[in-house]
Amino acid sequence: MEGSYLVLAALLIAARAQNTRNDGPRFLSRGHSFRTVVGDTLLLPCQVQNLGSLVLLWRRGPAVLTAASLMVTRDERFRLVDGYNLQITDVGPQDAGDYVCQISDRVARDQVHTVEVLVPPSVRPAPESRHAAARRGGAAVLECRAAGNPVPSVTWHKLPHTAQNATARLGEGPQLQLARLERRHSGRYACTVDNGVGPPIVTEFQLQVLYPPEITVERSWVHTGEGFRAELLCTVLADPPAEVSWYQNSFPLSASERVTMAARGNNHTLLIANVQPEDFGNYSCVADNSLGRARQHVEVSGRPGPARFTSPPLARAPRVYTLAFSVDSYPPLDELRLLYRQLAINESFQQPGRWHDVVLPAPAPAGSLTHRVSHELKALQPAAVYEAIVQAKNRYGWNEVSDIFQFHTLGGPHTAHADELTPMYSSAHVSIVSKHTAWSLSLLAFYTLRGA
Repeated sequence: MEGSYLVLAALLIAARAQNTRNDGPRFLSRGHSFRTVVGDTLLLPCQVQNLGSLVLLWRRGPAVLTAASLMVTRDERFRLVDGYNLQITDVGPQDAGDYVCQISDRVARDQVHTVEVLVPPSVRPAPESRHAAARRGGAAVLECRAAGNPVPSVTWHKLPHTAQNATARLGEGPQLQLARLERRHSGRYACTVDNGVGPPIVTEFQLQVLYPPEITVERSWVHTGEGFRAELLCTVLADPPAEVSWYQNSFPLSASERVTMAARGNNHTLLIANVQPEDFGNYSCVADNSLGRARQHVEVSGRPGPARFTSPPLARAPRVYTLAFSVDSYPPLDELRLLYRQLAINESFQQPGRWHDVVLPAPAPAGSLTHRVSHELKALQPAAVYEAIVQAKNRYGWNEVSDIFQFHTLGGPHTAHADELTPMYSSAHVSIVSKHTAWSLSLLAFYTLRGA
């Protein structure tokens, strides 16, 4: 019985072998889709059983690449490996498409491989110089024409681009359009092109916004004295860069032993050493470029600087207040004038009272630039708000009237806290003072001119 089984098994094996010999050729490999990167080496499999005397072809479209073991194509990047597997070295974008491994029999059986070639991004910037210039108020267009597979994304940023502002994108797409340009738009811009194949490409542009000069002065009034020095500083912004010159009373200045002109970046300095009486006056910082001219004025004066109040806004007594202030003056002070008055204030208006005009004696020479003065005001009303202004004179004349200073006396049912008072009016606050205040200041100016 066991022998019969062995004979039957041998017959089945022999029959299967005969069937295999009688079967036609068949593919052992399968068609597949391949994704490869430019420059890589790609192997397309084609394994056939029972090929016999038939010929195996590799085709790409109508073109035959190989026939049996013969290389038909002249492209040396193609060759057969381990039988009929097709190898492509240094893959390029032109190699994308369908490759057919075909058995040349009547049935024309074939196996198809689809190849997709991934191409890292490339960029063509416009303008090619990567530099663009436009006038303030105009427009500029920066462009990154990207290519690659998959289609790359293009994002725009203004440099420097850090991790803290990584989300601050200016836009996406091949073009960055900037309209109504201002000075702040000048600088470096970058487009980042990325499609996930290889590293992203970053292309930088320089945008230049052209505008006429703009001047700011550190101080419009410079206080000095004979024998001392005066330093005038103006900051000039312009593109194209401006030529800067200095004038005194409309006459151009040139460097001398006592007059020095210097520039450091956007800052331009005029230094006058050992000031003489003829050095006092009006100076101009003038800047010119091809788009326009700008001018700012600085007065160099020996008159005292404006008074600065140093006393607290809250009095320590109901009827007495010590007003303290300081004045900068190189020569000794000749005269001081103080005006003060009471304010009747409620929630809707403030009604000023009559000005009290006090001429203060000149303080003893301080031996320094700053002169400190204090004066006790008496017979004040308790729980009242007062305001004061001060003006000082030296041998060069009167200074400008000080800012208005408010103080509060103690007493009454309500006493203000210090944080309820403002030591000096802002310009907005001054605007609500009554017309009587403006008239009083005008009157003070009249006395000043007459006294000078």
